[in-house]
Parts: sequence; C-alpha cells; structure tokens
Amino acid sequence: MKKGIKWKLAASSSSHLCFSFLSIYLSCGVEQNTKPKKLFFPPCLLSAAKSTMAAVAPVKVYGPPLSTAVSRVLACLIEKDVAFQLVPVSMAKGEHKKPDFLKLQPFGQVPAFQDDSISLFESRAICRYICEKYPDKGNTALYPANPLAKASVDQWLEAESQSFNPPSGALVFQLAFAPRMKIPQDQKAIKLNQDKLKKVLDVYEKRLSESKFLAGDEFSLADLSHLPNADYLVDVAGKGEVFGSRENVGRWWEEISGREAWNKVKELRKSA
Repeated sequence: MKKGIKWKLAASSSSHLCFSFLSIYLSCGVEQNTKPKKLFFPPCLLSAAKSTMAAVAPVKVYGPPLSTAVSRVLACLIEKDVAFQLVPVSMAKGEHKKPDFLKLQPFGQVPAFQDDSISLFESRAICRYICEKYPDKGNTALYPANPLAKASVDQWLEAESQSFNPPSGALVFQLAFAPRMKIPQDQKAIKLNQDKLKKVLDVYEKRLSESKFLAGDEFSLADLSHLPNADYLVDVAGKGEVFGSRENVGRWWEEISGREAWNKVKELRKSA
C-alpha cells in the first residue's frame, strides 16, 4: 500500500492487480491473483481501531475501487465516517457470475454491499441507505432529513443517473479506455455524447448560478455521484475544459473534486 493512504488496512496479504480496461467498462472489474479483504477506518476512528484490531467492520463493499460505481459508494462511506471492508472481486475469473456472488448482486455486477445481515446493490441506492442508516455520523448534509431538501437531492441524483451518466460514461470509455485497449475510437459516438453532455452541463450552469451545489448550498449525494465519471474525464481523458469552460460548473467541479473523501478514494485506486 502506498504511503499516502492514512486509512487502516487490516488482514493484509500480497496481491497483484492486472488492470483490465474492458472489464472495468463492461462490468466494473479488475483482475486480481489473490483475494484479500481490506478493512478501512475513517481518520476519526483510527485510534480506536488500533486497540481493537480484532473487530471486523460490519459493512462490506465488494468490487474494485477503479470501478466508478464502487468508488461512488466508497466516497459516501468516507464522507460518513463509516468503517468498511473492501472485498476484491475478480471479473477475469468470473467471480461476479458465481452463485455466491449472485446472491448478493443478481445481475452479476459491482458493487455488492453488505451491512450485517442485509445486502444491497446499485450504488446510488446503497449511498442513500448509508445516509439513512447513519444519519448522525460524518457529513450529515449528504442526504438531509427535511422532506423538501431530500427531494431536491433526489431529483438531482436522478438527473445524474439519467442525464449525466449515460453520455459521460460513453465518453470515459471512448476517450480514456479505448486508446489503452487499442480499440479504435468511435468518432461518431464521441461527437454524439459530447453534444449530449454539453446540453446537460448547460442546465447545470444555470442551476449552479443560483446555488453553490446542485441541491442547494450544501454538498450532497447529488454532487458526490458525479465524481467518478467526471474524474476519469478530467484526469485520464484530459477533458477538463468540458467543466472549466463554464464559470459555475468549473467552480463547482473544483469544489467537489477537492474534497478530502474523494482524494481518499483516489488514493485507494492508486494503491489497488
């Protein structure tokens, strides 16, 4: 594990990760030769964790941090200061299609999520659950209790899922992954999805001229959910101008991408 990571890693064993761009895009996966379980504690729990190493976090996240869906859940857990185990899943070995995993995630994708006896799938639903289950921990503004404020978060979270995610996900594949996979880029698909994304960000620009964040003046799940795809577009595909060319969207992106929790997720990606 790289020195920059401050979270506690327990039950460590040597692992080697073979980066598979295709499996990440199609099923959010990476190949690993071993399957250790990594136990992470937020900074506020580190001192207690050192004296209770035998304790096992009830929360388990199955999947690689390189996955956009997995990293969404990890960012939420870190924002909420909830300890968790990160359990690798080898797509290359077909572990996501085996009966035991399909009991957790019937569609054979990542992440799968467990909290004691319950299991969930779909990253945005998992994030909502985390905020509802641990309302008083960590960042309490992520998913507010007030019905109107919560509805505002939900509507922009839905906008991310339905309007932002499809074109940005397609661009992440075409611009960030396809070149490394030696797959010819589909210029028509790039143009089509760039145009779609521009229209979405034009709506965001207007909204962000009215409030600091999408759902209001507090950072919430609505903002957090954009981080995985947007980060790949900016840091891997080199398309920062997509956000920076719009005054309010650019300001918003600088704000949310600089959050400590997201930087922790990026450290986990590097150490995988």
